[in-house]
Amino acid sequence: MKVTIKDSQILKTVNPNVIQAHLQATGWHETGRIYNDAGAIWRLKKDAVPEYEILLPLQHSLGDYAERISDILKTLETVENRDQVDILSEFITNYPNFTVQGVVMQIATPHIEQLSGEIILLCAVFDKLQEIKTELVDHDYILAIKAYQERLPIHCTGDLVKVDNHFILKNPHNFQIDNI
Repeated sequence: MKVTIKDSQILKTVNPNVIQAHLQATGWHETGRIYNDAGAIWRLKKDAVPEYEILLPLQHSLGDYAERISDILKTLETVENRDQVDILSEFITNYPNFTVQGVVMQIATPHIEQLSGEIILLCAVFDKLQEIKTELVDHDYILAIKAYQERLPIHCTGDLVKVDNHFILKNPHNFQIDNI
């Protein structure tokens, strides 16, 4: 089953520099710029197949930014023979106000000076299970311990950031144990 990503909020979070690095690493070549550097044209010649072309928007303020990112995902899906969700999960580096749902996998020893500590969640991020680190304090930390001990599902909102292929949930809030 092929999934097409159409959520403009998700697509707008993709940084063009991340896509550019991916294109360079996979054999694409930038062949030109358009509209005062608003976009870059990238091409790939692969085997006997006709040349592929991508128009990479370089400015988030463009009205059709999300549509161009969607087009890029469609092209890469064909070229790389991978689904769009898998490709998009590599491109997301910062997603503000993201709600995660999952389970608490690990709880670090609490800090001595305050009831807080790092926890690791296992959650679906763009349809793929990922470990997410976050720091909780006070009541949220206590709820995390309860969820861990009783293996209860949780949900929480925060700013999802990807650093060196690891996800971190910054500014966590609304940490809750889901009703079963």
